[in-house]
Amino acid sequence: MILDFFQIAANLKTIPRQGWIEKLPLKNTESVADHTYSMAVIGMILSDYQKYNTEKILKMILIHDLAESITGDFTPEQISKSKKKILEKNTFDKILKHLPKNIQNQYLSLWNEYQTNNSIEAKFVHQIDKLEMALQAKIYSKQIKSNKELKSFFNSARREIHDPDLLNLFNQLSDN
Repeated sequence: MILDFFQIAANLKTIPRQGWIEKLPLKNTESVADHTYSMAVIGMILSDYQKYNTEKILKMILIHDLAESITGDFTPEQISKSKKKILEKNTFDKILKHLPKNIQNQYLSLWNEYQTNNSIEAKFVHQIDKLEMALQAKIYSKQIKSNKELKSFFNSARREIHDPDLLNLFNQLSDN
């Protein structure tokens, strides 16, 4: 039962981040698991630094894209937000069935909190998601000839990051 959950989660290592594939001329792009790991490191350090609930933030980060282990990663151009939300909710519910009930409830609550973006931690995780995307765009900028393809990623991050520390890091990243 729990082993099935672990196998589903491990599948994130095989799911490429679709936005990079669609918009950049790269042969190898990061997986959803790569993205989640990078977010977890950022979240751990900055959550401790800002004295947030680091355990909650890390759990939220680790489950925020878990449904993509089955659905795959969709860009806004591929599926509407409302359809994606329904698909991922149904998929997440199915994934949780592999866990004991008490754990299911805890993770469903955290996932819903992230989806509704109605807490300080959820807002912070959403911004970490954008900062990590900008960091990855910066990494990819060394592999591609023209940075114009990366502009949309930086613009998206710029619109969504409001936390002063995250914004400072983003500005340092985009200035270099």
